[in-house]
Amino acid sequence: MAKTPEISIEEKLRQLYALQKIDSKIDEIEVLKGELPMEVSDLEDEITGLETRLKNLNDTVKDIEKEGQKFTTRITEGEGLIKKYTKQLDDVKNNREFDALNKELEMQKLEIQLAEKKAKENADKVAVKTAVVKEVKDKLKSKKANLDLKKEELKSIVAKTEKEEKALRKNASAAEALIDERLLKAYHRIRKNYRNGLALVTI
Repeated sequence: MAKTPEISIEEKLRQLYALQKIDSKIDEIEVLKGELPMEVSDLEDEITGLETRLKNLNDTVKDIEKEGQKFTTRITEGEGLIKKYTKQLDDVKNNREFDALNKELEMQKLEIQLAEKKAKENADKVAVKTAVVKEVKDKLKSKKANLDLKKEELKSIVAKTEKEEKALRKNASAAEALIDERLLKAYHRIRKNYRNGLALVTI
Protein backbone atom coordinates (compact mmCIF):
# COMPACT_ATOMS: atom_id res chain seq x y z
CA MET A 1 0.00 0.00 0.00
CA ALA A 2 1.40 3.41 -1.03
CA LYS A 3 2.41 5.81 1.75
CA THR A 4 1.07 9.34 2.06
CA PRO A 5 3.11 12.13 0.41
CA GLU A 6 6.11 13.53 2.35
CA ILE A 7 4.94 15.66 5.29
CA SER A 8 6.75 17.97 7.67
CA ILE A 9 8.44 16.86 10.91
CA GLU A 10 5.91 18.96 12.82
CA GLU A 11 2.99 17.12 11.21
CA LYS A 12 4.64 13.74 11.86
CA LEU A 13 5.02 14.67 15.52
CA ARG A 14 1.40 15.81 15.68
CA GLN A 15 0.27 12.46 14.24
CA LEU A 16 2.43 10.54 16.70
CA TYR A 17 1.18 12.66 19.60
CA ALA A 18 -2.45 12.07 18.55
CA LEU A 19 -1.74 8.33 18.56
CA GLN A 20 0.00 8.63 21.93
CA LYS A 21 -3.07 10.31 23.46
CA ILE A 22 -5.31 7.48 22.19
CA ASP A 23 -2.89 4.79 23.41
CA SER A 24 -2.61 6.48 26.83
CA LYS A 25 -6.40 6.34 27.24
CA ILE A 26 -6.34 2.63 26.28
CA ASP A 27 -3.53 2.14 28.84
CA GLU A 28 -5.66 3.80 31.53
CA ILE A 29 -8.48 1.36 30.82
CA GLU A 30 -6.03 -1.58 30.88
CA VAL A 31 -4.58 -0.42 34.21
CA LEU A 32 -8.09 -0.08 35.61
CA LYS A 33 -8.91 -3.64 34.56
CA GLY A 34 -5.38 -5.01 34.71
CA GLU A 35 -5.10 -5.25 38.50
CA LEU A 36 -8.55 -6.72 39.03
CA PRO A 37 -8.18 -9.86 36.86
CA MET A 38 -4.92 -10.58 38.71
CA GLU A 39 -6.62 -10.05 42.09
CA VAL A 40 -9.53 -12.28 41.02
CA SER A 41 -7.10 -14.99 39.89
CA ASP A 42 -5.08 -14.77 43.14
CA LEU A 43 -8.26 -15.01 45.24
CA GLU A 44 -9.45 -18.04 43.24
CA ASP A 45 -6.08 -19.74 43.88
CA GLU A 46 -6.28 -18.89 47.61
CA ILE A 47 -9.83 -20.26 47.81
CA THR A 48 -8.78 -23.51 46.09
CA GLY A 49 -5.91 -23.84 48.58
CA LEU A 50 -8.18 -23.17 51.55
CA GLU A 51 -10.79 -25.67 50.31
CA THR A 52 -8.09 -28.35 49.99
CA ARG A 53 -6.80 -27.53 53.48
CA LEU A 54 -10.34 -27.68 54.89
CA LYS A 55 -10.96 -31.09 53.32
CA ASN A 56 -7.68 -32.42 54.74
CA LEU A 57 -8.51 -31.01 58.19
CA ASN A 58 -11.99 -32.58 58.15
CA ASP A 59 -10.48 -35.93 57.13
CA THR A 60 -7.96 -35.65 59.98
CA VAL A 61 -10.74 -34.86 62.50
CA LYS A 62 -12.68 -37.94 61.30
CA ASP A 63 -9.57 -40.13 61.69
CA ILE A 64 -8.90 -38.81 65.23
CA GLU A 65 -12.56 -39.33 66.21
CA LYS A 66 -12.42 -42.86 64.81
CA GLU A 67 -9.30 -43.52 66.89
CA GLY A 68 -11.10 -42.07 69.94
CA GLN A 69 -13.95 -44.52 69.42
CA LYS A 70 -11.50 -47.39 69.96
CA PHE A 71 -10.62 -46.06 73.42
CA THR A 72 -14.30 -45.63 74.32
CA THR A 73 -14.97 -49.22 73.22
CA ARG A 74 -11.97 -50.44 75.26
CA ILE A 75 -13.31 -48.66 78.38
CA THR A 76 -16.77 -50.24 77.92
CA GLU A 77 -15.26 -53.68 77.40
CA GLY A 78 -13.03 -53.25 80.47
CA GLU A 79 -15.94 -52.21 82.66
CA GLY A 80 -17.88 -55.28 81.45
CA LEU A 81 -14.99 -57.58 82.34
CA ILE A 82 -14.63 -55.99 85.80
CA LYS A 83 -18.31 -56.77 86.51
CA LYS A 84 -17.81 -60.31 85.27
CA TYR A 85 -14.66 -60.96 87.36
CA THR A 86 -16.20 -59.30 90.45
CA LYS A 87 -19.18 -61.64 90.17
CA GLN A 88 -16.86 -64.64 89.73
CA LEU A 89 -15.08 -63.74 93.00
CA ASP A 90 -18.20 -64.87 94.86
CA ASP A 91 -17.78 -68.39 93.46
CA VAL A 92 -14.01 -68.96 93.91
CA LYS A 93 -13.01 -72.35 95.31
CA ASN A 94 -9.37 -71.69 96.23
CA ASN A 95 -6.70 -69.02 96.72
CA ARG A 96 -5.22 -69.58 93.25
CA GLU A 97 -8.51 -68.69 91.54
CA PHE A 98 -8.94 -65.72 93.88
CA ASP A 99 -5.44 -64.35 93.08
CA ALA A 100 -5.91 -64.92 89.33
CA LEU A 101 -9.22 -63.02 89.31
CA ASN A 102 -7.75 -60.18 91.37
CA LYS A 103 -4.85 -59.89 88.89
CA GLU A 104 -7.35 -59.74 86.00
CA LEU A 105 -9.36 -57.08 87.85
CA GLU A 106 -6.22 -55.02 88.48
CA MET A 107 -5.18 -55.42 84.83
CA GLN A 108 -8.59 -54.26 83.56
CA LYS A 109 -8.54 -51.23 85.89
CA LEU A 110 -5.10 -50.24 84.56
CA GLU A 111 -6.28 -50.80 80.96
CA ILE A 112 -9.31 -48.56 81.61
CA GLN A 113 -7.12 -45.83 83.14
CA LEU A 114 -4.81 -45.93 80.12
CA ALA A 115 -7.77 -45.87 77.68
CA GLU A 116 -9.31 -42.91 79.58
CA LYS A 117 -6.01 -41.02 79.37
CA LYS A 118 -5.74 -41.74 75.63
CA ALA A 119 -9.40 -40.80 75.10
CA LYS A 120 -8.81 -37.43 76.83
CA GLU A 121 -5.69 -36.75 74.72
CA ASN A 122 -7.72 -37.69 71.65
CA ALA A 123 -10.56 -35.33 72.62
CA ASP A 124 -8.02 -32.51 73.09
CA LYS A 125 -6.64 -33.16 69.59
CA VAL A 126 -10.18 -33.04 68.14
CA ALA A 127 -10.84 -29.73 69.96
CA VAL A 128 -7.62 -28.18 68.56
CA LYS A 129 -8.33 -29.36 65.00
CA THR A 130 -11.99 -28.27 65.23
CA ALA A 131 -10.85 -24.76 66.20
CA VAL A 132 -8.54 -24.69 63.16
CA VAL A 133 -11.41 -25.92 60.94
CA LYS A 134 -13.59 -23.03 62.16
CA GLU A 135 -10.76 -20.55 61.51
CA VAL A 136 -10.24 -21.88 57.95
CA LYS A 137 -14.03 -21.84 57.29
CA ASP A 138 -14.26 -18.20 58.41
CA LYS A 139 -11.27 -17.26 56.24
CA LEU A 140 -12.77 -19.13 53.28
CA LYS A 141 -16.11 -17.36 53.71
CA SER A 142 -14.35 -13.97 53.83
CA LYS A 143 -12.26 -14.74 50.71
CA LYS A 144 -15.33 -15.90 48.77
CA ALA A 145 -17.20 -12.71 49.69
CA ASN A 146 -14.18 -10.65 48.60
CA LEU A 147 -13.97 -12.61 45.32
CA ASP A 148 -17.64 -11.91 44.57
CA LEU A 149 -17.04 -8.17 45.11
CA LYS A 150 -13.95 -8.15 42.88
CA LYS A 151 -15.78 -10.05 40.13
CA GLU A 152 -18.68 -7.59 40.28
CA GLU A 153 -16.24 -4.67 40.18
CA LEU A 154 -14.44 -6.13 37.14
CA LYS A 155 -17.74 -6.88 35.40
CA SER A 156 -18.86 -3.28 36.02
CA ILE A 157 -15.59 -1.81 34.63
CA VAL A 158 -15.72 -4.04 31.56
CA ALA A 159 -19.34 -3.06 30.93
CA LYS A 160 -18.51 0.66 31.25
CA THR A 161 -15.28 0.65 29.25
CA GLU A 162 -15.94 -1.97 26.56
CA LYS A 163 -17.61 0.47 24.16
CA GLU A 164 -15.02 3.21 24.77
CA GLU A 165 -12.12 0.75 24.39
CA LYS A 166 -13.45 -0.55 21.06
CA ALA A 167 -13.78 3.03 19.76
CA LEU A 168 -10.29 3.94 20.97
CA ARG A 169 -8.73 0.88 19.34
CA LYS A 170 -10.49 1.73 16.10
CA ASN A 171 -9.18 5.31 16.31
CA ALA A 172 -5.69 4.02 17.10
CA SER A 173 -5.72 1.83 13.98
CA ALA A 174 -6.85 4.80 11.89
CA ALA A 175 -4.11 7.01 13.40
CA GLU A 176 -1.43 4.36 12.79
CA ALA A 177 -2.42 4.17 9.11
CA LEU A 178 -1.35 7.81 8.71
CA ILE A 179 2.11 7.34 10.25
CA ASP A 180 5.29 6.30 8.46
CA GLU A 181 6.06 2.61 9.12
CA ARG A 182 9.60 3.29 10.39
CA LEU A 183 8.36 5.93 12.84
CA LEU A 184 5.54 3.65 13.97
CA LYS A 185 7.98 0.79 14.75
CA ALA A 186 10.19 3.17 16.74
CA TYR A 187 7.15 4.52 18.59
CA HIS A 188 5.97 1.03 19.59
CA ARG A 189 9.50 0.01 20.60
CA ILE A 190 9.87 3.05 22.90
CA ARG A 191 6.38 2.53 24.37
CA LYS A 192 7.23 -1.10 25.18
CA ASN A 193 10.44 -0.10 26.99
CA TYR A 194 8.79 2.42 29.33
CA ARG A 195 6.49 1.34 32.16
CA ASN A 196 4.25 4.38 31.69
CA GLY A 197 3.88 3.59 27.98
CA LEU A 198 4.83 7.14 26.97
CA ALA A 199 6.87 7.35 23.77
CA LEU A 200 6.04 11.01 23.11
CA VAL A 201 5.37 13.80 25.60
CA THR A 202 4.84 17.54 25.50
CA ILE A 203 7.63 19.85 26.66
